[in-house]
Amino acid sequence: MAGSRERERRRARERFEKQREVRLARQRAFRKRFGIGLAVVCVLGLIGGITAAMLGGSTPAAAKKPKATASASASASASASATASASAAAVAEPATHCTYTTKGVAGAVKKVSVPPASPNYKAAYTASINTNLGAIKINLLNSKATCTVNSFVHLATAGYFNASQCHRVTATSGLYVLQCGDPNAKASEKLTCASAAGAPGTGGPGYEFADENLPKAATSSGTVTYAAGTVAMANSGAGTNGSQFFLVYKNTTLGPDYTPFGTITSGLDILQKVANAGTTCTYSGAGDGAPKQKVIINSVTIKQT
Repeated sequence: MAGSRERERRRARERFEKQREVRLARQRAFRKRFGIGLAVVCVLGLIGGITAAMLGGSTPAAAKKPKATASASASASASASATASASAAAVAEPATHCTYTTKGVAGAVKKVSVPPASPNYKAAYTASINTNLGAIKINLLNSKATCTVNSFVHLATAGYFNASQCHRVTATSGLYVLQCGDPNAKASEKLTCASAAGAPGTGGPGYEFADENLPKAATSSGTVTYAAGTVAMANSGAGTNGSQFFLVYKNTTLGPDYTPFGTITSGLDILQKVANAGTTCTYSGAGDGAPKQKVIINSVTIKQT
């Protein structure tokens, strides 16, 4: 029985990581095409116009790969934030300067500018993800993941997340998250199990940025527990954060590769309701896919305290 549960847990993690691999391959292909295109542009002397067009949009990662109650929030903060450590790809805490790169990054799904390079690293922020099912309140970890919070606040304020859906829910052994942040998942759409280029889970803001606040691997297998209430960035590899994020509704085991940037203070019950409803996938044992219960983000409001 234990062996069966372990196999199910392993398969769940493999499915979660598969999207990450697909996204990374797609990014590599795009970067290759971009390099060729740039050479042609140089010959034609049109670099200025093309560059302006590419920088006009902003915004990864995505299903990348891959990301309540006050008590859940406290638990998440202790588990996901207190263990954070710097890595070669991670930004110092708190960051006083942020780098958001657009070169070689697929264009924005929804027009938005690049966040300011100088973050308000001394500020304290809270966010409210206002959905059709109610509000999910989040305490943003600005002192630990400054550039991530700076980006999230920028996108939220610009209305980037408005009228989008949370496109993925996982409800398999060891993996319990709701993933959001891709405007490809329009509020009016009926999401299905199928995925393709340009489909929900593949879009971003046209820029990428470095990891922050990465937790230390706590097990011999190199995994870590992202506690219920954690809000973390989805990505397609180191330094590929964009707009997609996931919310953990039950302790989840993953690699220490995802930036925790917030803790849920209320609304965890909404996530659990969505998870209990299951996915739109129809294959036997489906526990990873588009939520059967639609989660529409009407707006994300930011409050500075």
